[in-house]
Amino acid sequence: MADEKTATGITVQIVTPVGEVYNEPNVDLAIVNTQGGQIGVMKKHVPLLAALTIDELIIKKGDQREVLAVNGGIAEFSNDLLTVVADSAETSDTIDVSRAQNAKERAEARIAHAQDDKNDAELARARVALMRAVNRIHVAAVKQGK
Repeated sequence: MADEKTATGITVQIVTPVGEVYNEPNVDLAIVNTQGGQIGVMKKHVPLLAALTIDELIIKKGDQREVLAVNGGIAEFSNDLLTVVADSAETSDTIDVSRAQNAKERAEARIAHAQDDKNDAELARARVALMRAVNRIHVAAVKQGK
């Protein structure tokens, strides 16, 4: 961890089962979407442990703004270190939009099929897949300024 006298912000670390996706020191503000609502985390924030939703995670550092697609998990903050352990996460510049669009279309088809079959378990899984795909598309669009 950086020396407290030289650190100007928080460190944000995002890890998934695949490995580390993001690690950046001196972040001014990180905005996470939790099951209890949106929380902004800055230097000296009170300790925090929260379940995350499928949504964007916004990181502001100086004049720069980075948006990541985070698909569930937990966020823990203490000692100016925000650690996000996510089911999956992608930076906006690594998202394959056509692949995300295909995933959205497949999820919509799965939802229609599950509704026809009255299969509640499959319907729930398909809705999660749809939310993940839409989140990825949204985060990629934010990067492109749309």
